[in-house]
Amino acid sequence: MTKDKSFKSSLWEFFQSLGKTFMFPVSLLAFMGLLLGVGSSVTSPSTIKSFPFLGGEFTQLVFGFISMVGGFAFTYLPVMFAIAIPFGMAKRNKAVGAFSGFVGYMLMNMSINYYLSATHQLADAATMKQVGQSMVLGIQTLEMGVLGGIVVGVITYFLHERFQDTVLHDAFAFFSGIRFVPIITSLTLSLVGLFIPILWTYVAMGIAGIGHIIQSTDVFGPFLYGVGVLLLKPFGLHHILLAMVRFTPAGGTEFINGQEIAGALNIFYAELKAGLPFSPHVTAFLSQGFMPTFIFGLPAVAFAIYRTAKPENRHIIKGLLISGVLVSVITGISEPIEFLFLFIASALYVFHIVMSGLALMVMALLGVTIGNTDGGILDLLIFGVMQGMSTKWYLVFPVGIIWFATYFFVFRWYILKHDIKTPGREDNTENTSQSVTANAKARGKSKYDHGVILAALGGKENIESLDNCITRLRLVVKDMTRVNKQQLKEAGALSVVVLDAHSVQVIIGPQVQTVKTGIEALI
Repeated sequence: MTKDKSFKSSLWEFFQSLGKTFMFPVSLLAFMGLLLGVGSSVTSPSTIKSFPFLGGEFTQLVFGFISMVGGFAFTYLPVMFAIAIPFGMAKRNKAVGAFSGFVGYMLMNMSINYYLSATHQLADAATMKQVGQSMVLGIQTLEMGVLGGIVVGVITYFLHERFQDTVLHDAFAFFSGIRFVPIITSLTLSLVGLFIPILWTYVAMGIAGIGHIIQSTDVFGPFLYGVGVLLLKPFGLHHILLAMVRFTPAGGTEFINGQEIAGALNIFYAELKAGLPFSPHVTAFLSQGFMPTFIFGLPAVAFAIYRTAKPENRHIIKGLLISGVLVSVITGISEPIEFLFLFIASALYVFHIVMSGLALMVMALLGVTIGNTDGGILDLLIFGVMQGMSTKWYLVFPVGIIWFATYFFVFRWYILKHDIKTPGREDNTENTSQSVTANAKARGKSKYDHGVILAALGGKENIESLDNCITRLRLVVKDMTRVNKQQLKEAGALSVVVLDAHSVQVIIGPQVQTVKTGIEALI
């Protein structure tokens, strides 16, 4: 039984860490996407026609340069995944893991090139795209996209964890330890590269089949996608589903300027760079579908929580709610508000899941075409308003108003009817607030006492692994009974999620990186 629990904990830890590492390249991609959106919109012929003063040579050179910089992440996304996964998942010697990921990615593609050349399957430049081949960092290889980077990253991570402490015979001692990691990685992924061309046809068929199922459901595809993301979010696994739809054929494939592009987000960026109209069946899985929820629905939840709080406690929770609203509206990070009600009112989270899926479906039905990753106000302005009326960005507002009203009245009714102890309605809110305020004054700058949080986790001897994603600490602990949930909440945590006998997540909010760094310093 203990062995089963240990395996389950390890599996949870692996998938949580894998999903978290996706945020390294995706966060860069989101920022670069903003640059690409601004640059492409200003340099597009339609913009210059509408605003002739933007057609000046200097202006076009500046925004053309911005567009070029923004296109970087789209071009080199697979290799960024190959580097980011071992870097993010490695517990020690992260830089060695990242270096080995790059080495492995290059050698895998070189081996694929060797196999294709030796078997006379290497296509010429005219037919390369049609047979699923492309140039990757100067190497003609199979077009595997982000999936190739993920394969390399995961394999490199396991090799890194297994061989970073290798001790060789004295004659070969120079190659021991961390120097052995890129060596074993290069050898292993060279062999993997020889087998990939044999297996890739079947892998590609499987992914294409998933994509066909999603696309064949028409408007229900976005609905099911939104529901899936929200169902996985409490466990921190939603990034895997997001990445699959954004970067693999599961999100669709299209030929753009003679090149086959796979993944909803990749297709959107390719259309943006080429100045082409955005495909509605692609943007249906991107920012537009999350905007009614992030910009309107979740602020309504915060307002309902504020209105239903005890009058004497409203000033106490105002800062918490405002910060959650700003994070949701501006950056599209929803957890700070979602975790205020997720674990105390599961029925409201079910309602939230359905409404989120409906938001994606409704925006798709209306023919809105706003892409990118976040679903916040910046995406609305840059990829909606600045791209012209053809994106139908104006439809976000009537839909959003309906979402705001629906969320507010449902949450207010349910909280009052069932006396849900949302922030400001607990009997001990004042005591908790005074405790947190006193700790904050003692610390001066941060509202989080890292020592108190570490003690509530059972102390440093109880921590097996510590990591974080955008809003939550991800931990594997030795003894779950030593984790004090109430003390963690009093120390500023929004919620505590126990996944199994050893895996726990502490939802902090946007300042989670600072908290993790502080706890690491104490450990």
